[in-house]
Amino acid sequence: MQYYGSVYRPPSEAYSLIVQATLGCAHNGCTFCGMFKDKPFRIRKEEDVAKDFAECRSMYRRVERIFIADGDALVLKTDRLLRMLDMIKGMFPECERVGIYGSPQDVLRKSQAELQAMRGSGLGIIYIGAESGSDRVLANVKKGATRAEIIESVQKIEDAGLAASVTFISGLSGQDGWEEHAVCCGTMISEMSPSYVGLLTLMVEQGAPLYDDIVSGKFKLLTPMQVVEETRLMLENIETARDCVFRSNHASNYISLRGTLPYDKERMLGQLEAAREDAGRLKDERFRML
Repeated sequence: MQYYGSVYRPPSEAYSLIVQATLGCAHNGCTFCGMFKDKPFRIRKEEDVAKDFAECRSMYRRVERIFIADGDALVLKTDRLLRMLDMIKGMFPECERVGIYGSPQDVLRKSQAELQAMRGSGLGIIYIGAESGSDRVLANVKKGATRAEIIESVQKIEDAGLAASVTFISGLSGQDGWEEHAVCCGTMISEMSPSYVGLLTLMVEQGAPLYDDIVSGKFKLLTPMQVVEETRLMLENIETARDCVFRSNHASNYISLRGTLPYDKERMLGQLEAAREDAGRLKDERFRML
């Protein structure tokens, strides 16, 4: 089995079998992201992907979770995805969940019947990077989707009986309008009501377009305490209609938060208040990473 270029997966897929059905990201235009700059987007041959799954079956006695990579493998045509899911079901009957990255555009191109068919064939969760709830910020970072489109895509996933795991990035607006970014993220989460929300804190690697703006001073990063304030404002503006697992415990975060909304909202706000009063609770910059 061979992997091509750098391979990325969501934190919750740490123990999953990862197989690349596509290489790179079909959009690959977000200014903050350097994840797939090392390879052009392409779709792997179906027979090559099948060989990888067959090799993995011979190597591992038990595979409970499988993640289909790369950046937005949901861009594949539905019949191709269904064949892959059926192959997984046949080869790995013990597999409890299959996950995949998808862009809002990928989801909106699928019909509700297509999403439901993929759920019936074993797909359990779709990971979407929302990044921000502000149309201004989304346009600035060249996300390629609007607030309304992202909300529609997440609601479409959930309505199909699939789980949506949506990622936001604290600090993505920089010093310019971070309050708007925080409020819009909170209200967006309230409106689309996903199963899972993950909050990362902005870290930009060399090679990403935004990196040069940071070096030149055009884009000013938030201070750690401003990140705390932004997260507090975001949480205050979340009013979920159903349970939502909230995680802000990524290696990039200054403070680790984990809970289920709405039940743990006040506790997490209390953690942020404690950090405001004692900066020693924040992760040292040396220990932050992507």
